[in-house]
Amino acid sequence: MIVEILDKCRGGAAPLTSMGDPVLRRPADPVTGQIDTTLLKELSELMLATMHATHGVGLAAPQIGIPLRIAVIGDTAEVPEDVAAARKRIPVPDYTIINPMYTAERDSVGFYEGCLSLPGYQAVVPRPETVHAEYEDLDGVRHVERITGWPARIFQHETDHLVGTIYIDKALTRSLASNEMYKSRWAQPTPAQAAEALGFPLPQHIR
Repeated sequence: MIVEILDKCRGGAAPLTSMGDPVLRRPADPVTGQIDTTLLKELSELMLATMHATHGVGLAAPQIGIPLRIAVIGDTAEVPEDVAAARKRIPVPDYTIINPMYTAERDSVGFYEGCLSLPGYQAVVPRPETVHAEYEDLDGVRHVERITGWPARIFQHETDHLVGTIYIDKALTRSLASNEMYKSRWAQPTPAQAAEALGFPLPQHIR
């Protein structure tokens, strides 16, 4: 399957799986040497190209139909200073996470999120602000890191994909908004105004 997808999409981006595809709802298989390092790196490159082409900040292998525990992350988008400060959003160079896992370290905060496999909508998702993260890189080196702020949110979002969880499963559904509505009304640094108008709760310390 991987070789077929790489051959078909070489030099471009892979098509995305959409909400409702079973591959997004099944726990992905751990990467345990069933594909060689060269193929793994080619897959990572395709996933990064797909992430960039779709203007995402992360992409999990099941989102291109491959049920393996691998994801890519990268966020260099320019955002207003007040948004960056409120969301603790800092630039994140592209990197690959293999067999990732995380545990929460701090209380949850809620911010709007979207997903490439559920296009057109965003919703507020409460997530731990800081996590203890573990993953392997493309060379098989195990990393143990403490990640906080927006980078921690991306790591959680992508790792969740690998166990069959999509952000909407954890979202405050009363916050759900079309991308157009979000951009025109709820793109403030925090979702406090949206929470008041739409009637959903937020952790007190981000108000």
